[in-house]
Amino acid sequence: MSNPLSPRRWNSEDVRAHLLNGGDFVGTKVQSLWGGFAQFALRDNVLEVAVGLIVATGFTKLVNSLVSDIILPPISMLPCMDRNLDEKFLILKKGHAFNETVPYLTRKQALEDGALIWTYGNFLDELMNFVVSMLARYSRRPVHSVLNSLCKRQPMSVSAATFRRPSNWKEQAPEPLPGTLTFGSQSTLPKLPVPKLEDTLGQFKESLKPIAWTEEEFRTAAQKIDEFGAGKGKELHERLLKHDQGTKHWLENWWDDGGYLGYRDSVVVNVSYYYGFDVPTPGKYASPAERAAGIARAAMIFRQKLKQGLIKPEGPKEGPMCMDTYRWMFDCCRVPGPEGLDWSVSYAKPGELGDSGHIIVIRKNRVWKIDACKDGKILSTADFVRQLQHIYDNGHQEYPGVGVLTASNRDIWAKDFIELTSSPVNAEIVKAIHSSAFIISLEDSEPNDPIHHSRALWHGDFKNGVPIGLRNRWVDKPVQFVVFDNAYAGIMGEHSVMDGTPTARMCDNILDWLEDPAFDHGAPLTSSETVPAPLDWEVSPATTQAIAKADVAARELAEGQDMTYHLTSYGKDAIKQFGVSPDSWAQMIIQLAYRRLIGSEKRNGGTYEAATTRRFFKGRTEAIRVVSTESDAWLASMDDNKVSVEERKALFDAATKKHITLAKAAGQGQGVDRHLFGLKKVLRDGEEMPAVFTDPVVARSSYWILSTSAIFSKHFPVYGWGEVVPDGFGVAYMTGFNDRLQYTITSRKEMPNAQFIEEIAKAAVDIHDLHVEIIKAKSKL
Repeated sequence: MSNPLSPRRWNSEDVRAHLLNGGDFVGTKVQSLWGGFAQFALRDNVLEVAVGLIVATGFTKLVNSLVSDIILPPISMLPCMDRNLDEKFLILKKGHAFNETVPYLTRKQALEDGALIWTYGNFLDELMNFVVSMLARYSRRPVHSVLNSLCKRQPMSVSAATFRRPSNWKEQAPEPLPGTLTFGSQSTLPKLPVPKLEDTLGQFKESLKPIAWTEEEFRTAAQKIDEFGAGKGKELHERLLKHDQGTKHWLENWWDDGGYLGYRDSVVVNVSYYYGFDVPTPGKYASPAERAAGIARAAMIFRQKLKQGLIKPEGPKEGPMCMDTYRWMFDCCRVPGPEGLDWSVSYAKPGELGDSGHIIVIRKNRVWKIDACKDGKILSTADFVRQLQHIYDNGHQEYPGVGVLTASNRDIWAKDFIELTSSPVNAEIVKAIHSSAFIISLEDSEPNDPIHHSRALWHGDFKNGVPIGLRNRWVDKPVQFVVFDNAYAGIMGEHSVMDGTPTARMCDNILDWLEDPAFDHGAPLTSSETVPAPLDWEVSPATTQAIAKADVAARELAEGQDMTYHLTSYGKDAIKQFGVSPDSWAQMIIQLAYRRLIGSEKRNGGTYEAATTRRFFKGRTEAIRVVSTESDAWLASMDDNKVSVEERKALFDAATKKHITLAKAAGQGQGVDRHLFGLKKVLRDGEEMPAVFTDPVVARSSYWILSTSAIFSKHFPVYGWGEVVPDGFGVAYMTGFNDRLQYTITSRKEMPNAQFIEEIAKAAVDIHDLHVEIIKAKSKL
């Protein structure tokens, strides 16, 4: 599954601030003044000056005592000294009561008698203080540095000073174990090919025909393609081939940044996806802690098998698929970049066997850490139940909703992240989250239907306008399980460095294991004295304000979304009986429904279907351009009474055959969009963008009005993600069930989502009826 870029910006800061302040002018001013003073008083430099003054005062007293009480008394015992050094002085002018027999004994006595004295002893005393201070300052181990090390903040795992994206960040995740079942074929996988320029441009031109609004528009675009192929395109293609020679995967870094890490809107809705797990039958789980515990143990076992290379690689009959992105499943996390590019950090260590590690659990916004292993063994299900129940029993109070910050626009989150982690306490909590195997979010919602189940996973629930779901999560985590109070469950996945198929496979495995009566739940390893460790945030006034703004943004984001859901009355068994590919059938349903939805209107964009390229080393996805001349011809026939059933069937067969051809080409790395993306990336600074890339038909062809994709697990009654353009739809579907097809449609609220799902339902019936009629007609012959 893939989720292309979305250009939208949901909120302006002015609107957020207005909603947050509520229009109370006086209250706002007072709050602003107090908040400003508090921020100033608590800023690092103000606090450091105050601490510095305190330390300096104490240090001065310490030096004075060293000189006066330790150094000077022995000096005063010298034969030439008859008193303390600071009391040595010369009389320049005698006082009126001066007595030669009993001279002045102290400076005070001389001054009180009106004498004029030269107090060289006091000067030498001060000089001694100064010398000792300088010796202390410039000695090999300065006193001030010792004090500094005691008083100053210790280096943090993430800090403003070091908050920069490492150039080699992707090398942090250890390379897969060679020669194992899981990764044994990695070295034999071919590189992702750079397609021939003429092949790409030929496909490209053909894909524009049904997108162009007029013949003239198409001819203009086609001419630009031809000129590009004969001119600048050749030069760019040669550059791309040269770039390919110096890399393991010519697209990897460009796609990481261009497709995901440079995207600045919220990852919630726009990038993240969700899978809902089997609906629990009544009485199956004694408590939500029991379901969460089973997931925790099974996921830790999967992680262990993965680290040991015991997971069988995915793959069709042609051979195994690349397993490289599995490195970014556990023990890692996305980080918001302050300079416009995010990255991920990994705490996995080379040679680990999965017999250590911790998980993070969040309940009522409070973060808890559970050591998931003991003495080299994964905790038993019973161990997890007891520790999770401890969290439930001690989780009645709401804590600050720091997690909602991760759902903000990425640039806003990057600024909030620096503020948050300026506290050493918070920096350690963030490190614990980043380095955890995965997160389990325990939420007090109780979804009981497919839409609520979906939305509670996708963007979390709201209570009185507060995003109680997103406050209780850390959406940068690639694997975050969610368990609700009625034992409904699922996963929210972060998409940037790992597509949906690896996590779908992981979830499928662990849910299979948990269904198996023979699953090893393990023997208890811990006692009742072993409890999770709470990790409580230090929340500054600035972070409090950031949470309030993030709450508003999250509510606006979620409230602006619509979702519908449909199950057909037949599934893949019936489709295969008609001799049709279930995926092509499902795509034709979508195409027919959308054509009927827009009627005679011109198409504003194309249809994206994700094809996996994991047969290649480090492969991820390619776009299948579903809209074709063949599919458009069939669509026109379906509502034309002049066209016979036999003609419609013939046109349907041509359309599905074309779809299969396009899908195979994309899966073999011979698609259009990734190659065009690479050609644009090798343009040099100052070079003009070729005219072909600014053509309106070309732009329209990759404006994904319909973003579609299919995965399958028998354990997923719901799954989905968001649309990728403001006036588009996200279409998540499943074709693997024997008795039904499953569709989830997402869009903005202003889009005709309910009408679209009605058209989906009607199209599914009409296509099925078409094939039934053909069979009936043949049986009469």
